Amino acid sequence: MESRLAEIAAASGVRDARVLDALRAVNRARFVPAEHVRLAPRDEPIPIAHDQVTTQPSLAAGMIAALGLRGGETVLEVGTGLGYQAALLAHLARSVWSVERWPDLAAAARANLAAAGIGNVEVVTGDGTDGLTEQAPFDAVIVAAAFPAVPPPLAD
Repeated sequence: MESRLAEIAAASGVRDARVLDALRAVNRARFVPAEHVRLAPRDEPIPIAHDQVTTQPSLAAGMIAALGLRGGETVLEVGTGLGYQAALLAHLARSVWSVERWPDLAAAARANLAAAGIGNVEVVTGDGTDGLTEQAPFDAVIVAAAFPAVPPPLAD
C-alpha cells in the first residue's frame, strides 16, 4: 500500500526521494479511523471526527517536499488530525511540533504516533493560528488547516 502511495505522489510531481521514502515507511492505515481502514491505500482524503478529513497523501507529499527538509530541522505543523502527516514529517526532520484544536484528535494522534514508534513529534492541543511561540523559531511551517489568510504569528 505505502509503495503505491509513493508511486502516486511521484506521478503527481513529487521528486524528493526522502519524501517518497517516508511515504513508503509510514503505514497510513495506522492513522485513519478503524471504520475507514479500507480507504487507507487510496490517494484521497478520509473522514475523521468533527467533520474534518485527512489530507490526501499526494497533496501532503507535495507540501512536505516544498519544505525542502534535509533532516536537522524543527518543523511546526498546524492541523494534526490523526497524525499521518506528522509521522511523515518525523521521518524527515529532527523534531516536529504539531498543533491540533480538537482534544480528542490530538489524543488519538499521540496514541497513533506512539503505536508507530515515532518519538520525535510533540502534539499540542490549541489554536494553531497562534503558532507555538514558546518553541519558536521553526525552520519550516506546514498548515493542514484552512485559513482565509496567513495568520501573523505563523509568518513571524
